Amino acid sequence: MAQTTFGSLTEENMPLFTDLYELRMMQAYANQDHNPTATFSLFVRDLPPDRGYMITAGLEQAINYIETLSFSERALEFLADNGFDDAFIEHLSDLEFTGEVRALPEGTPVFANEPLLEVTAPILQAQLFETALINQIGYQSLIATKASRMRDVIDRKGDGQQLIDFGSRRAHGTDAGMKAARAAYIGGFDGTSNVAAGEAFGIPVSGTMAHSWVQSFEHERDSFETFVDEYGDESVLLIDTYDTVQGAELAKAVADEKGASLRGVRLDSGDLPALSKAVDEVLPDVDQFISSGIDEYAIDEFFDRDGVSAGFGPGTALVTSTDAPKVEGVYKLVAVERDGELQPTMKLSPGKVTYPSPKSVRRTESDGQYTGDVIGLRDEELPGEEQLVTIIEDGNRVTELPALKDIRARARTHRQKLPEKHRKLENPDLYDVRISDALQQETDELTRELESRVAE
Repeated sequence: MAQTTFGSLTEENMPLFTDLYELRMMQAYANQDHNPTATFSLFVRDLPPDRGYMITAGLEQAINYIETLSFSERALEFLADNGFDDAFIEHLSDLEFTGEVRALPEGTPVFANEPLLEVTAPILQAQLFETALINQIGYQSLIATKASRMRDVIDRKGDGQQLIDFGSRRAHGTDAGMKAARAAYIGGFDGTSNVAAGEAFGIPVSGTMAHSWVQSFEHERDSFETFVDEYGDESVLLIDTYDTVQGAELAKAVADEKGASLRGVRLDSGDLPALSKAVDEVLPDVDQFISSGIDEYAIDEFFDRDGVSAGFGPGTALVTSTDAPKVEGVYKLVAVERDGELQPTMKLSPGKVTYPSPKSVRRTESDGQYTGDVIGLRDEELPGEEQLVTIIEDGNRVTELPALKDIRARARTHRQKLPEKHRKLENPDLYDVRISDALQQETDELTRELESRVAE
């Protein structure tokens, strides 16, 4: 069987981006005539360390996965070769989603135990989505949150400095590099160095030069002169290949000689706050762009030390979320059809107890600031604005997804509504998330019922 280049996913094998046990359960659901309607909820039990909130991202890719799901001949042949029976293969050949999806819009602050997405559908369909949905929404939300924290520091301490994603080369695979660029843009970045991400998502692309350009010339001055000959006033010169301050002096001399107004210079090593001030003495009217080891903590320190910059280029720390590299999203069954009605269900596993039933998330605010959330039953009357939106109903899209620039604007608006004490870089105050009385009562009653069954 032919293999895709680099093992990448295509429309042909996308349905196979799941764990084997999902497909084994699906075959048993089909062959044992056990296909009740079910609701699965995707949420995180705990936010990553030092995160007072998380920004949702990845919904567009998740919805696209659900809507375009189709098992190709290639995928079906692979499953047949791996022991799945003919009846199940036939069932998969015309599988399509017929259920409902409710979700938090991208760019929304979310907290522990709040559903990012809920799927209600025949269990044979809904079961399949677990791996892909956690993957798409979990990773992008992690990176969007990291980006949001960097933008928040600039909003509080800076002067509108740009943020450009430099992380593709350090991302864990090409798909992660693409999704990180998108998620970072949602979180507040202004652009990406990744040209493919720019083309795919409409994100502005940006780039300067590498040290190899400078090193390829016998003299640093020659490298600057040649670059300015090519790009003129659009030139951004990397000045720290040998000596940063001398590089700044050379850049000034070349610009004066060529009659060019440099667009900027980039600093990529050393004591960046101190060097940026020294460079500003030489080039006071030229923008400085700062890269190398940049994250929200480095940006915060840079401002505290009165560094001079027009923008930053985070890379590794962004795409790997270095200080908090994982978010443990889960996709759990919370309701299942019995006797023709959707009934609540939950886990009692130690440390992994879940809240039952389809849910509502209500958010209250006062004077333009969020004051707290209530997680309740889906149809429960509660104060505040409902956060979950129905995206798909009866298998059909009923809500159009917004443009990426609008998601980015939403993330910024909603982040600014979150009190600053919840956005601190370290030891943020816990945001008030309450479980409604009705949901807590249902949880307690179902817990007692399930414990009594186990005791029988």
